[in-house]
Amino acid sequence: MKTRVITAAVGLALLAVVLAFFDTILFDLVLSAVCLIAVHEVFSAMGFGRKQWYLYVLAVPFTLLVMLTTSPAARSLVLPVSFVVVLLFNVIQIAHVQTLDFGKLAGYVYFSGVIIFCFYSLIHLKRMLPFTEYRYDAVYFILLTLCFAWGGDTAAYFAGRAFGRHKLAPVVSPHKTVEGAVGGIAGSVAAGCLLTAAYSLLSAGYPVISIQIRPKHYLVLILTGAVASVLGILGDLFASAVKRQAGIKDYGTIFPGHGGILDRFDSVMFIAPFVSIAVRYFLYML
Repeated sequence: MKTRVITAAVGLALLAVVLAFFDTILFDLVLSAVCLIAVHEVFSAMGFGRKQWYLYVLAVPFTLLVMLTTSPAARSLVLPVSFVVVLLFNVIQIAHVQTLDFGKLAGYVYFSGVIIFCFYSLIHLKRMLPFTEYRYDAVYFILLTLCFAWGGDTAAYFAGRAFGRHKLAPVVSPHKTVEGAVGGIAGSVAAGCLLTAAYSLLSAGYPVISIQIRPKHYLVLILTGAVASVLGILGDLFASAVKRQAGIKDYGTIFPGHGGILDRFDSVMFIAPFVSIAVRYFLYML
């Protein structure tokens, strides 16, 4: 437990440093690097190694194209490059039909797509809410995403230990309980509300965010937090299901006591896109 707490503290400190530069290319580069590490964790989880290096190499330029390009000309390349990448994966399957397991290849491609979708959603928030017009709104929503995910994880852990009786998905994750899931939903909502209250108080003296927080925002926040928590549980269970089939305990060792990138961001995978969609279509219409 001590190692987990120390690692979490160091991780939060690094997160604060990265967010301090969120309006620079450094933020995009760090997220891209984290995304590529996560993709490599899936690459290894599927049993691929040095002999299949080309599978990971294909993912690198495509990920960087999606994550880093901003100009219309560069963005227009995403569709044709996606087509070429998919075509190459098909050619590779044909060329290595006797040695390359299609199920593992398909799992690697699909899971990598989910990961890229997740981390791009965080960058999309930054681009959708430029600093010059929206101040630190993007940082708020990025932190809100993490609060929904990690607040729910923490509350689910303690609620499960204290009250857990009924197994949630015993085949996939034997330690998760229905009571823990309910506690996780409450924790996500509470973490989101606390963060929003802190931002609201800070905004009274400083132009931190562009929107004025009203009671109706908290109603939307509670609903969003509840849905996000369920999505976080699904992301966690999905990652656990893959680990169980792959026969591994953790996706990596980059975080002592916590595992790899995916072991920490599994609950963020589906929450980040959901929050981006909610911000785009609902929050600024209130």
